Amino acid sequence: MRENRVTSKLPSKAERHRLFGSVDPTPGDKPTSKEYMSDLQNEQRNYLFDIEQVGIARVKHPITVEAGLAPASQVSIGTFKLTTSLNREAKGINMSRLTEHLEEYRQQGGTTDLAQLVRFAKGLTARMNQERAELELSFPWFYERRSPMLGKTGLNHAEGLIRISYEEGRESRVVVGLTVVVTTLCPCSKEISEYSAHNQRGVVTMEAHIDELDMEKDWKVMLLNAAESNASAPLHPILKRPDEKAVTEKAYENPRFVEDMVRLIAADLVELKAVRAFTVECRNEESIHLHDAIAKISYKKPRS
Repeated sequence: MRENRVTSKLPSKAERHRLFGSVDPTPGDKPTSKEYMSDLQNEQRNYLFDIEQVGIARVKHPITVEAGLAPASQVSIGTFKLTTSLNREAKGINMSRLTEHLEEYRQQGGTTDLAQLVRFAKGLTARMNQERAELELSFPWFYERRSPMLGKTGLNHAEGLIRISYEEGRESRVVVGLTVVVTTLCPCSKEISEYSAHNQRGVVTMEAHIDELDMEKDWKVMLLNAAESNASAPLHPILKRPDEKAVTEKAYENPRFVEDMVRLIAADLVELKAVRAFTVECRNEESIHLHDAIAKISYKKPRS
């Protein structure tokens, strides 16, 4: 390989930049002060259609997650989607106001408290001078889990979701969700085999429209319990041999089809007073097939 050597004194940094294509700024006559700049977003005329949602997505931001399981408070990374409506008389929105609003939320503590996020959505509507706004926040949530026999403590995690829709003159719509990974053991395999049964990793995704006034405890814990208590067995971050024995036997004692999972979880969600409507989906990553198995239920409670 040829050895690199500097054979003479290097040119200055400015000269090096010009060597690699940089040019001097082009003189212009457009204004540099905001009050004299054109404002295309606020041009008023008939632009043909109202827009349901316009805004920004995939915005990473630090948040504080508060939970009913240890650790009770943790710093996490939230992924935000912030949108508002736009009527046909306006060309566009001022998107920089969305990130300004997000920065104010951070300065006010930036938590996953539902009441704070409802205020966030309401304030966003006023700030953008629009009729509707929607906030969507997804984040990893970590919680302590002890092994079943030896009590070894480690951190599990699930993926949380909060979606809040606000419209002037209407009640805010609050949807929360959780994606949880569990173990499922195939009932058919257990039934037909002389010994053993194949199992798989099940990915349970739940979304629930909730009434925050009826929340008796942390919604994340409620959804986590609904998924794990109906699985063949929960997952653990740390397992020693006595723990592995207990977990595999528990799975064998509680075989679950993917159809069983969504029905059992749905029954638990129906019994939760705070839940108005929900969707639950389970996807089993099969261990003896190339395909995954899936099932999904959507349910809306009748009005009392």
